[in-house]
Parts: sequence; C-alpha cells; structure tokens
Amino acid sequence: MHLIDIGVNLTHSSFDGRHAEILERALEADVVQMVVTGTSLPVSEQSVEVCERWDETGQRLFATAGVHPHEASDWTVDTEHRLRALLQHDRVKAVGECGLDFNRDFSPRSQQEKAFEAQLALAVELGLPVFLHERDASERMLAILAPYRDHLSAAVVHCFTGERQALFAYLDLDLHIGITGWICDERRGTHLHPLVSSIPQDRLMLESDAPYLLPRSLRPKPKHGRNEPAFLPEVLHEVARHRGQSPAQLAQQSTACARAFFGLPVID
Repeated sequence: MHLIDIGVNLTHSSFDGRHAEILERALEADVVQMVVTGTSLPVSEQSVEVCERWDETGQRLFATAGVHPHEASDWTVDTEHRLRALLQHDRVKAVGECGLDFNRDFSPRSQQEKAFEAQLALAVELGLPVFLHERDASERMLAILAPYRDHLSAAVVHCFTGERQALFAYLDLDLHIGITGWICDERRGTHLHPLVSSIPQDRLMLESDAPYLLPRSLRPKPKHGRNEPAFLPEVLHEVARHRGQSPAQLAQQSTACARAFFGLPVID
C-alpha cells in the first residue's frame, strides 16, 4: 500500500534537525511521496531546498511555490518575477498555497484577491495546477476562479473543512479536494463524515498538513503533539470508513489521483 501526502510543511521550525527521522517514519508508514507546501516566497524557496537536500533521487519529495493569503500584503512585482522563476524548478509541481482567507484577514481582502489572481495567471501561463487555501471565502473564491478554470490544468482545495454547499460548488467547477485530519476531530470535523462519500475517486487526495492537525483519533498520541506524514494512515482509515471502502482501495485511488494531479513519478 502506497500513500502520497499532498501537503506537509517540512520547512516548519518544529521539524528542524528532525527531517531524517520524519522521512524514515513516513516511509515505514507507506507514505512514499510528499509535496512540501510553500506559503511565501522565502518558504517556497526553502521547500525546494528541503526537497533537494533530503531526496537526492528526485523521486519522493516535491514542492508547491506560492504566497498564502496571510502573506498577501507582501506581494509585489518583484515577488511575481521571483515566483515565476521558482515555479519553473523541476521539483515544483503546483502554484500555491494561494487563495483567500476571510476568517483571519491577516492581509486586507483586496490584497488577498490581487495576489490570488496574479498566481492564477501564473498557473495558466506555466501550465501548472493550483494548490488552494480557502476559509470563510468560498463564494468569492469561486467567483474569482471561474473565469480562469477552463485555462487551468487542475486545482485542489487543500484541507477542505467546509460545508456541503461549498463542496458541491467546488466539484461543479471540477476541482480536486484534499482531506486532512480535520475529519478525525470529533469536535469540529464530523460534518465531513457524510460529505466525503460524494467526492469522486479521481478528485480525492489525502494530506497531513503537518505539523498541524494531528488526528485526534490517533492512538497512542505523540507526547510532543506534533503531526507528521507518518500519521497519514489515520486519515486514510477515517475517510475510507465514511466512504464505505477498504483502506487499501482508497489508498490506491488517492495515490493514483495525486500522481496524476502533480505529475509525480511511479514508485515501485
């Protein structure tokens, strides 16, 4: 059984000095490939460096490159130029994490929208898929995405935590959906249980979003409370249970979906 973690923040400071053991545990848990999330220009550059340092084969670690809506205030013409160059690196497989966050509003909404549209334009120009972030902004994000969708190769709503209306609107726009350990949270994730069965098998992918979103159903829990890719099977089992599938069947489908979406090599 092989799994692909489509969203892991390996540049996070909590992983400093631990990459070798984190990656070893991931492989032991059958997580054979990972996509390292870029959330700003500096972090995106670091994500590529992590891939090159810890995967000399170029078979297991890949990256996204983009500017998160929280960082949209830093968007400049220079950011766009440097990001365009980074997006042409062979380890970079998607534009993002980009999108809208109207929950925290760390950047003004107008600036979020400007940076988001610029990154969609880059994705169209370079023929790359988009790795999307959205919180409390589904209607506005759909409105911005719609004119670009026919020109984009693909797009995934990373860490989907929304309600039924948003899910079906995203599916109607032919978007992929990423599911995290949020579905394992009995306090706030149970609304996802009946929804995941509606996601077509060729548009469903799994992600840890580590070090965040440690699955609350995980037993035993790590004392440090930090999520990591090795815990992705917990998400797999929870999603499979609510889809009425075996974990092996869902693993095969989600892995095939991720490989096709990001253009990743097959691992024997």
